[in-house]
Amino acid sequence: MAGLYNSAAPKKAANLSINSDLLRKARELNSNVSATLERALKEELSKREAAQWVEENRAAIKSYNDYVEQHGCFGDEFREF
Repeated sequence: MAGLYNSAAPKKAANLSINSDLLRKARELNSNVSATLERALKEELSKREAAQWVEENRAAIKSYNDYVEQHGCFGDEFREF
């Protein structure tokens, strides 16, 4: 499976609009705004790709769950817990 994104890709300058008070407070606390934004974008991308995967595989997931409900899980007869 391919990674979420290419972490070795070069940095690129971007113009963004952000709440001025939020930016001021972040700078007062010596927060690395670029690193914080990258972390937030990575988290958001991960959530959205996971949701997209679930949606794309919804039918297969339902089919598997229906099968397990009818027949149980593989190896149930060997469970000791």
